[in-house]
Amino acid sequence: MKRMLKLATVLTFTLLAAACGTWSSTEKGTAIGAGVGGAAGAAATGGVLGTVGGAAVGGIIGHEIGRSEDKKNK
Repeated sequence: MKRMLKLATVLTFTLLAAACGTWSSTEKGTAIGAGVGGAAGAAATGGVLGTVGGAAVGGIIGHEIGRSEDKKNK
């Protein structure tokens, strides 16, 4: 199970890194927040529920930070 989680994480970050060229700060913040939150949730609980919950919370926080950066840039 841990090997599958690591593989999925590496593939996700690889795809995100390739696609980030045209993203706004809001989109980048959401992706980064979800990735970091998911990793933190997985590390804290070691289970799927923690991973999903961490990704959700991290994505929301990252979205809000990215949105505020987009507003400042305009």
